[in-house]
Amino acid sequence: MGGFFGVVSRTDCVADLYYGTDYHTHLGTMRGGLAVQNGQGITRFIHDITNAQFRSKFEDDLPKLWGSSGIGVISDYDDQPLIIRSHHGAYAIVTVAKLENLADLVASALKRGAHFSEMSGEEASPTQVVANLIDQGDSLVDGIQSAQDAIKGSCSILLLTDDGVYAARDLLGRTPVAIGEKPGAFAVTLETCALANVGYQVNRYLGPGEIVRITQDGVETLRPPGEKMQICGFLWVYYGYPASNYEGINVEVVRYRCGGLLAQRDDVEIDMVAGIPDSGTGHAIGYANAAGIPYGRPFVKYTPTWPRSFMPQDQRVRDLVARMKLIPIREIIEGRRLLFCEDSIVRGTQLKDIIERIFACGAKEVHMRPACPPLIFSCKFLNFSRSKSELDLAGRKSIQELEGDEPADLDVYADPDSEPYCAMVERTRKRLGLTTLRYQRLEDLIAAIGLPKQRVCTYCWDGVEP
Repeated sequence: MGGFFGVVSRTDCVADLYYGTDYHTHLGTMRGGLAVQNGQGITRFIHDITNAQFRSKFEDDLPKLWGSSGIGVISDYDDQPLIIRSHHGAYAIVTVAKLENLADLVASALKRGAHFSEMSGEEASPTQVVANLIDQGDSLVDGIQSAQDAIKGSCSILLLTDDGVYAARDLLGRTPVAIGEKPGAFAVTLETCALANVGYQVNRYLGPGEIVRITQDGVETLRPPGEKMQICGFLWVYYGYPASNYEGINVEVVRYRCGGLLAQRDDVEIDMVAGIPDSGTGHAIGYANAAGIPYGRPFVKYTPTWPRSFMPQDQRVRDLVARMKLIPIREIIEGRRLLFCEDSIVRGTQLKDIIERIFACGAKEVHMRPACPPLIFSCKFLNFSRSKSELDLAGRKSIQELEGDEPADLDVYADPDSEPYCAMVERTRKRLGLTTLRYQRLEDLIAAIGLPKQRVCTYCWDGVEP
């Protein structure tokens, strides 16, 4: 998915930019980049951070960076920031985007005489395509607005210019963007957890499609927010960092509520509640507190060298990461009836291995409680999963086993009270080797988040889109 951070300060901004960008590393591990404006132009560095921490890659660059404004990015896809020279002048750009219609946008631009440098796989850089769209506008604001209107998917943008940092939240607010403030400086960030330890307080959240310009004097709205919002509900379930807030709602608090609601609907007899680390931990604490059942850690995670397991592009590497980073504790597992909370079941391949290892350590029973409903549809709006087919999803795999490649009606599988839904869950339970499997109901997840259903994107669970 990726994340970004920007700073405009009355003093040198590099330290804040460096640490603030680093707090987005959990969102992607492909590329990291920094760009700083110092009055003499833009200085930029980009590094591959696939096998190294962001901070270690940029330590040697810091003495070469100085200036009062800058932007940084953690990208899960393309090299960023890009430095663009156009009729708008020179600027640096970073995006957090998924361009569902990338091929069409590239074809249209090529007809206009544009050209793009290709990434591997003969695909144009999405950020470069966004910059090309912006450059068709009469002004930066006009260009950003036109780009957002043209993109199918989502795109939030930071631009570093001579007259400040432009920040734009994607048209339906699928990804969050927040403004931070401290004496003499303003910051813009996807993750609010990036603000506290560098001294910023949350000033406000940008609305859907809102465009602002940040200078040393303040934050100026250049395009007001739209009324419709479709923020990704999965941010609270899995992607988001526990210390972050979106729309003023804290991630960890939502996970506690999710776990509590799972417990309220449950009647299973167990000895211990546990979470699949890390994001399952908050859900498990909420479950244990609500159920009055001891919380334990039958698995501990080895974090120094292993990234989040969804990030590697190769499934075999993802499975290796998931296995190597989680270490079971037999003394806690053996002879017990264990209930695990998990953020979600995406493909289920890693979870199946975990379950087999738990039983191999002597567990009597293994129950699983995902904090969200079954994933039935692949996300069209964010780079949440690089699955090549919806049939990779555990829920869709079970539906395929029940009906074949072309099910008559997917909507019935999103109804937790329907017979097809129960059959799908039972197929998934058997394939994973679980004692019981019960998913969170969508209405309970929405209640845990605390926003109206129509303002949260739930497409991956129920197929509903505006």
